[in-house]
Amino acid sequence: MRNRGPDAHGVHHASVAGHNLSLLHTRLSIIDLDPRANQPLSSDGCVLVFNGEIYNYLELRGELKTRGHKFRTASDSEVVIKAYREFGEACVEHFEGMWAFALHDERKETLFLSRDRFGEKPLYYALWDGVLYFGSEVKYLATLSGRAPAANQTHIRRYLVNGYKSLNKHAKGGHKTFFRDVHELPAASSVVLREPNSFHPKQYWELNYRPTAMTGKAALEGVREHLYRAMELRLRADVPIAFCLSGGVDSTALASIAALHFGREIHAFTVIDRDERYDEAENVARTVERLGCHHHVAHTSREGFFDRMTMLTAYHDSPISTISYYVHSFLSEAIAGNGFKVSISGTAADELFTGYYDHYSFWLAEMQGRDDIDDLLEDWKGSYGAHVQNPLLQDPLAFHKNPAQRGHIYLNRSIFNEFLVTPLDEEFNETAYCSNLLRNRMLNELFQESVPIMLHEDDLNSMRWSVENRSPYLDSKLAAFLYTVPAEHLIHDGYVKRLLREAVADLAPKEVLGDKRKRGFNASIESLVDRNDGKTMERLLAPSPIFDLVKREAIEKFLLNEMHDNSFSKFLFSFIAAKLFLESPLLSSDQAVLSAA
Repeated sequence: MRNRGPDAHGVHHASVAGHNLSLLHTRLSIIDLDPRANQPLSSDGCVLVFNGEIYNYLELRGELKTRGHKFRTASDSEVVIKAYREFGEACVEHFEGMWAFALHDERKETLFLSRDRFGEKPLYYALWDGVLYFGSEVKYLATLSGRAPAANQTHIRRYLVNGYKSLNKHAKGGHKTFFRDVHELPAASSVVLREPNSFHPKQYWELNYRPTAMTGKAALEGVREHLYRAMELRLRADVPIAFCLSGGVDSTALASIAALHFGREIHAFTVIDRDERYDEAENVARTVERLGCHHHVAHTSREGFFDRMTMLTAYHDSPISTISYYVHSFLSEAIAGNGFKVSISGTAADELFTGYYDHYSFWLAEMQGRDDIDDLLEDWKGSYGAHVQNPLLQDPLAFHKNPAQRGHIYLNRSIFNEFLVTPLDEEFNETAYCSNLLRNRMLNELFQESVPIMLHEDDLNSMRWSVENRSPYLDSKLAAFLYTVPAEHLIHDGYVKRLLREAVADLAPKEVLGDKRKRGFNASIESLVDRNDGKTMERLLAPSPIFDLVKREAIEKFLLNEMHDNSFSKFLFSFIAAKLFLESPLLSSDQAVLSAA
C-alpha cells in the first residue's frame, strides 16, 4: 500500500461482536503533516482509517467545537470521528469531499464503512471463506487473503465490444469489476457491520433533475457562486498543489480561478501529442501566458509503450479504460516528479455543464418548440456540427426524429462482436432518471457510464505516483444547483458549457473560451503503437489467455487495416489493455480457463 501512502503506516487490531477486525492504513500527508494525525486514528472510542479529503473540515470543526467537542490534531480525519460521534451515520451528509473510510465504533461494537457521493475514492470488498476483505485496491484483497481473484470473462467481453461506457450498465446495482466475487461499495452509500456477511449498503444521497424557473442571469450567478466556493475548498492543503491543464475549457477555468481570483501561484502540467487532432499546444500557451503560471510539458511517445501499459495495468488491477488515461498517467508521473502531492483536474464538467457532441443534439431535440429553432440549427452547424465525426450524430435532428436512438454510443459493436469466440448479446440500455432527454443522458453519464470510470482511472493513475487527485466540479452543492437550472440555459450561440464559459469570462483567455471544438487529454493510437514494426506485431499476436476470448486470426487481419475510424482505434487499445490484464501477475496461473461472471 506504500504507493497510496509513503509517509506513514499503522495497524489496528480489535474485536467486533466476537469477530476479529484488522484495520491497516498508509498515509499520504496533506492536511496536518504532524505524526499526531497518522492513522489508524483513535478518539472518543472510535478508530478510523480514511482515504480522501473532507474539504469543509474547517467549518465542521468550528461547528463541532461549539457543540463541545475537543480536538488534539488539525486534521480532517479527526473531524470525521467527531462528526460521527455528534451525528452518527448521518455524519456523511455534512461532509463536502471525497472519501472511503472504515470507522470502528468500540462502544457499539460496529464497523461503519462509507464512500463519497460520486465515488471519487474506491472501496472494494470480497467475502471469501467467511472473511470480509475490503480496501482501496483489489490487489490488497488478494494479498490479505492469499488468493488470486478470478477474472470476470463477461466483463472483459463487455469492455471489448461495447467499450468503457458499458462497464457499469449491466451489473445489478451498476457495480461490476473485472474480477468474479470482487465488488465495490456503491457511491453515496454506507454500511454498518457487526459480522462479515451482513453487507447491506444504504444510499444516503442522490442527485435529481428538478428544474426551477430562473433567468439565464440567475443561473450564471448561481454557477459562479458555487464554482468559486468549490475551488476555494479544494485549494486547502498543507502542501503545494499542481493543475492538470489541457487546451479545453474545463481545466482552463479551474486554473484561471485559482490564479486570478484566489491569487495562487500555480504550476500547470500538460501532455502534448503530435497528432494535429489532439495537439492543444496553442490553447495551452495562451492560458499559460494569461495566468503567468509555471508550466511543465510531457510528450506522448511510442518508446516504452508496452512496458508502461504493463505497469499501469498491473497497478490498476484492470484494463486501462481509454487512451486518454494512458496519456493522463504521464501527467501524474510528472506531477510527482516535480514534488507535488496534490493535483486538480476537470473531471465531470461535461456531465454537469454539457460538452459531448451528442449533448448538443439532445438539446436541439428539447428545443424543438422554440420559434428560433432554425437559428439554433445554424448555430450547431457553425460549432460542433463542423467537427462531429460519429456518423449517427451528423444529423442535428437525430434525436428529434428518434428520441430513443442510442446507436452512437456502442458504435460498431456488431463488428467487434465478430472478433469474439462467443459473441456478447448485450444491447445498450439507459436508466430513466428524468423525462428531459438531455438531462437524462447526462445523469446516465454521471452515475453509470462516464464519470465512475474516469474516477477509477483518476484515482489509480494519481495514486500510482502518490498523488491525490481533486475534482472541483464534483462538488455536491454545485451539482445540485446545476440540476435545478432549466436545460435551455446550458447551450447558447453555438457554445456548449455556456454557463461555465461565462462564469470565468473575465479570467480565462478569450481564445480558449471561444474554441467550439471538444478538447481534452487524448492521443492517437498511431502515436503509441507502430504496427509496421515486426516486434510489435509479434507481441500483439503472441500466445495469451486473451485468445480464449478473441479470435486470433480476426485480430491479425484487423491489425493490417487502416485505423481512421476512431472506434477502431479505441478497439485496438482495448484489445491491448485486455490482453495485458489477463497476463498480469494478480491473476492465478490457471486463468487460461477464465471464470464466468
